[in-house]
Formats: sequence, C-alpha cells, structure tokens
Amino acid sequence: MATDEETPLVVEEIPSQLNHKKDVHILCWAFLLIFLAYGAVQNLESTINTEGDLGTISLGILYVSFAIFSLVASLVVKKLGSKNALVLGTTGYFLFTAANLKPSWYTMVPASVYLGFAASIIWVAQGTYLTSAAHSHAYDYKLHEGTVIGKFNGEFWGMFASHQLVGNLITLAMLRDEEGGRTSGTTLLLIVFLCSMTVGIVLMCFLSKRNGKEDALQDSPVTFSSSVGSLLNSMSNLLLDIRILLVIPLIAYSGLQQAFVWAEYTKEIVKPTLGERGVGGAMAVYGVFDAISSLIAGRLTSGISSITIIVSGGALIQLIVLLWLLLGYSVSGGILGTLLPLLIGALWGIGDGVLNTQLCALLGLLFKHDLEGAFAQLKLWQSVSIAVVFFISTSISLQTMVVTMLVALCISLAAFLFLTLKVEKAFSYRSA
Repeated sequence: MATDEETPLVVEEIPSQLNHKKDVHILCWAFLLIFLAYGAVQNLESTINTEGDLGTISLGILYVSFAIFSLVASLVVKKLGSKNALVLGTTGYFLFTAANLKPSWYTMVPASVYLGFAASIIWVAQGTYLTSAAHSHAYDYKLHEGTVIGKFNGEFWGMFASHQLVGNLITLAMLRDEEGGRTSGTTLLLIVFLCSMTVGIVLMCFLSKRNGKEDALQDSPVTFSSSVGSLLNSMSNLLLDIRILLVIPLIAYSGLQQAFVWAEYTKEIVKPTLGERGVGGAMAVYGVFDAISSLIAGRLTSGISSITIIVSGGALIQLIVLLWLLLGYSVSGGILGTLLPLLIGALWGIGDGVLNTQLCALLGLLFKHDLEGAFAQLKLWQSVSIAVVFFISTSISLQTMVVTMLVALCISLAAFLFLTLKVEKAFSYRSA
C-alpha cells in the first residue's frame, strides 16, 4: 500500500471548488513581477560586478547550487505544499537582488547559494501547481486534459517570457553610461526591482492551495529518514522509466540554449555590433518573440502528437540559426549589421518559447502521478547545463560553443522523436 508521502498531490476524486483560471492568472502576474527584476539583474551581473569576475562566478555558483538542491526539491515541495513552496522560493530572488546593493564575495556567494535552493523549489512547485490546476480544470469541466495543459502552460510561459521585454526596457530607461566605462543609476534600479518583487511575493500569497491532500502531507507524522527513503525510491523508479531517460537530453539542451543567450549571444553577437546599451534592446526583442511563441505553442498543444510537431519546428529554427552562426554569420556595419543580431534574437526566442511550453506539457502528460519528481528532473538537468556554460564560456570560442550546441540539439531531438513516435505509443497500447 502506498504511504501518505507517496500519494500524488494532483489526483482528485470529486470536483473541486477552486477557481483554477484565477490561480493561473495570479501565478503568471507574480512570476512576471519577480522575474522582470531578477532577469534584468542576471543580464547585468557580468557588467556591474566585474571585479574578480564576481558577477559571472556568482551565477555559476547559483546554478551549481540549483542543480544540487534540485535533488531534494520534490521532497521539500511535497512537505510544504506547492503554494507554500512558491512563496518560500520567492525569498531567494529578493535576497539575491538585495545583495547587489552591496556586492562582495561575502554577500553575493551566500545569496547565490541560497537562491539555488529557492529556485529549485519554486520551479518544481510552479510546474506542479500549474499542472495540478490544469488537471483539475479539465476534470471539473470535462475538457480534454492535453488541451488544458497546453493552454495553461502557453499562458504562463508567454507571460513569463515578457519579463525580458519589461525588465530590459526598465533597465534601458534608468541606467546611464558615464565616462570611464562606469554606469550610474544602478542603486535606484535595484530598489525599483525590489519593489516589483515585493508586489509579486504578496500576489503569490493569494494563491489557493490545490487540495486537501497538501494539508494531509504536511501534517502526516513521517520521519525524516522515511521521507528521504521515499524520495530516493521515487527518484530511482523515475530514472528507470525509459521515457524520462529519453526526454533528459532535450531538457539538458533547453538549459544549454538558455545559457547560450546569456553567456554567448549578448557577448559575442550583440555587443560587438550594438554595444553594451544594445544588449537591453536585443534581449527585449528576444523576450517579445519568446512570449509570442509561448502563447501560440500553448494554444496549439492538444496531446503528444502536437507536442512532437511543435518541438520539431522549434528545433528546426534553432538548427538553422546555429548553422548560420557556424557557416555564414559575420559582424558587419550599417543597418544590416544592426538588424541581424536582432533577427537572431527573435528566432532564438521562438525556439525557447517552444521548448519551455512543450517540455512542461510533455512532463504533465507523461508523469501525472509524480509531477514533483518529473519537474525536479527538469530543473536538475537544465541547471546543470546552465552552470556548465557559465563556467566554460570564458575559455572557449563562439564556434566551439555553436558546434557543441549543434551536437546536443541533434542528439536530444533524436531521443525525443524516438520517445514520442515509438516508446509512448507502446505505453499507450499497454494502458489501453
């Protein structure tokens, strides 16, 4: 018989009385307000904290911590409940942003480590909460489950992706370049961002608890050792599932392509042509197309078949960009030289929006009985990939990075197609 802590949080036997759409709207706005601030701060780290590469190293430490704590994030979310985990997770982003007011090794490193923990639980909680809301909404209103999951993920990731636009436009408006390469307005910008985060945190408190089982899990008298044993058993069982093994390469690639934007695109493609002030504008363009593609991809999602087609289309777009960078792209002047980096950002944003929405929808459909574990795997492999890019980006060339991305994309797409075209069909027949 399954123990209480192993009981999935999202299985409901009777219609709930929750307003699922309202909760999704609250979640979207809260994440937008928090991440328009954090995303802009992350983009600025390597520019405003240059002494001893403090900014870049802090981000590397952050994602190493993120990867480590992702191993236990699902246990924390199960014990706290997804709503409480979301609220706790916001504190890491607030602390990290505040640490930038007095950046030093004594403030940034501890804040980075703590943010790694907070990020691991907030993202597992986000995936669990959003998918739980989608399952419940589909059940209550007798709707197609895959369509609702796709629509909810499309709305969330579309709203989330717009943080790049809003945050970078605020940065562009408030920062001023001075003589000697210095920048003014940083302190006021950080204070504005902390205010935005505060509103987002307050909004998060208005989320509904998904169901009564979260309370039962929090109150159940289980020991720490039994909880850890259950976690290890759940993780080992999940990693023995060929479906998660085949989707892990695509998860890892999704982390690589995000870090490619932060570490290589801004430094090697945008800055040589548009300068440092152009980074905010280029990232805004990236965010706009990321948001649009997320909304469209979410609306088009209806099941495994649609996910396969949409992911393949997004992968093809990124493949074209990578081949262009490898074989034909060069820095040039004039109007064309200004437009090409923006075009690359737009195309890359489309691919990122596709991967974000479809990976979450795929995990929500395949692993509905262990959402916490599945989304923990998502953030574990993404954060490992991102950390690797941050640590090696200073020692390898753009061409080497592009070749690595091409190989990773081909391997991950092949594994994904094998999963969706062969393996999942076998699972469907078995469960029919």
